[in-house]
Amino acid sequence: MVRQAQNGDPRPPADRSTDDLHETVEEVAAAVMTASRLFVALSARALAETEPTLTLPQLRTLVVLHGEGPVKLAALASGLDVNPSTAMRMVDKLEARGLVDRQMNPDNRREVILALKPHGRRLVEQVLAHRHQEIQTIVASLPAERRAELVRGLRALTDAAGEPTADSLTDPY
Repeated sequence: MVRQAQNGDPRPPADRSTDDLHETVEEVAAAVMTASRLFVALSARALAETEPTLTLPQLRTLVVLHGEGPVKLAALASGLDVNPSTAMRMVDKLEARGLVDRQMNPDNRREVILALKPHGRRLVEQVLAHRHQEIQTIVASLPAERRAELVRGLRALTDAAGEPTADSLTDPY
């Protein structure tokens, strides 16, 4: 939908100054959904070019393990926002591929400690590096002013969602 500026200028919203933007919540949500599809596509493309037989949910599991380090099954399930049995099925598949290591907790034999094997760590780092490069290429095509606007907007969005800043993360997921 192209809205006209107060002076009747039919410039599309992308061409208006920040002061002229008064998007509704629905317009912003639609733009975020479009960006979300872009990021999922970038992740899928990076995964397909690095390890085409791995699924996005499997990659997500590996990324959580990469960022959290060795964890108990319950912590992995919480990080993935799934129940422990779902997390364990994912771990079973990843362990069979030689990407994840499962060890009994020496302090409590009823608990399992999960960690990435070196091949799993390298795979995550390759996929994330590929995705990072694609994002950099897209961002580099934006004028500097647009990049600054994007940073402010994305920070506001992640702050509103309670997400940690990139500076506080050990992993660029």
